Amino acid sequence: MSLKIHQSMLPHADPEASLAFYRDALGFEVRNDVGYEGLRWITLGSPEQPDVSVVLYPPTADPGITEDEQRVVAEMMAKGTFASINLAADDLDAEFARLQAHDLVEVVQEPTDQPYGIRDASIRDPAGNLIRLQQVA
Repeated sequence: MSLKIHQSMLPHADPEASLAFYRDALGFEVRNDVGYEGLRWITLGSPEQPDVSVVLYPPTADPGITEDEQRVVAEMMAKGTFASINLAADDLDAEFARLQAHDLVEVVQEPTDQPYGIRDASIRDPAGNLIRLQQVA
């Protein structure tokens, strides 16, 4: 198979806050930052994975989205139920401690051994997106 993950899309509500979170708190590098008609798409990624990126996008940029749909998206983002991503850490506890000390990070769940066999934690980004941090061993 020749398919592999290239980009994952996460919505943002405030490009500057999201940029600070992913760049300064998570340590991702900025790969692209594109503005168009007052909207911004920001591409970031781990320096350790140059071929995999996260694109932060304005969720209402789709010209086909209705006002009702925009309202639902905004409500879901505010509750943290619209989008999520799982990130892997070699040392979950050390990574969590580093992130927890950062002012931009909202902790949802401390590191926990799950009954389904992984150790994980979770945080939220400024848009409310859930980020699960998982121990890889």
